Amino acid sequence: MLNLFIICVLGFLAAAVDAIAGGGGLISLPALLMVGVPPHLALGTNKFAASLASLNSSITFARSGKVHFTLVKWQIPFTFIGAALGVWAVLSVSSVFLNKAVLILILLVGIYTMAHKSLGLEDKFQGLNSYNVVIGCLFALSLGFYDGFFGPGTGSFLIFAFITVFGFDFVAASANSKVLNFTSNFASLLLFAWNGKILFSYGIPMAIFMILGSFVGTRLAIQRGAKLVKPIFITMSLLVAAKLIYQYI
Repeated sequence: MLNLFIICVLGFLAAAVDAIAGGGGLISLPALLMVGVPPHLALGTNKFAASLASLNSSITFARSGKVHFTLVKWQIPFTFIGAALGVWAVLSVSSVFLNKAVLILILLVGIYTMAHKSLGLEDKFQGLNSYNVVIGCLFALSLGFYDGFFGPGTGSFLIFAFITVFGFDFVAASANSKVLNFTSNFASLLLFAWNGKILFSYGIPMAIFMILGSFVGTRLAIQRGAKLVKPIFITMSLLVAAKLIYQYI
């Protein structure tokens, strides 16, 4: 019961943070490891709970009108394919180099966002064209692959990409990134489920609390806007970097 309490409380917090600015995996995955779940089962169980939470966030953001369906309908299949390829690749390719590369990139994202005070505070989206749709599909494919292959910071990279490529504010960027994040999570989840790597006795109660957390986080993001999302985004980006530095050391 104590273990269930720990993973449910931390799962709620993880999903709330993740719905706002990404990075919830920094909380939910360690929670499962903390209570003694073996790493391979922890990864699968976390994907199960996180997928349901990100689905709930996607639906809530969609109902609020923050999801740009004309855009994401093109990106979803690329994200799914990328994630499937990433899961397949991780079985045979070392992630050591990627670990170092991501550390540098996530630090740059956090520092760049802090340095540009107005970045993402206003919606400067000016419509879709063939160029930005192609760029959007390319980053959906590459970040889907990254999420399936490695994972940390995917939400932060997606939000940053939506802001810089399309001019969305942080709330709109977070909303659209949640749809793609759910897609990559679901693609990865299928493989974990196929291989029996989900511990449902922990995964189901954790998922329930993560769904509740995602609802709270999404509503906060919608109501409070970019001024709430941006500082949490910067914080989670730097925490991801700190976690990678710790692992590297």
